[in-house]
Amino acid sequence: MTNRVAIWLGLAIVTAIGLNFALDWQAHIFLGRQLLRLIDVIAFWR
Repeated sequence: MTNRVAIWLGLAIVTAIGLNFALDWQAHIFLGRQLLRLIDVIAFWR
């Protein structure tokens, strides 16, 4: 991954998170719950 791609990817993620909170979307709750499920699955198979 080049620096240019990393910067654009980072800006896209920060923009998506900013829009999520600015427009009061519920994506952060969904993603948080999915992350917890992923951590549980990884911990189980470890």
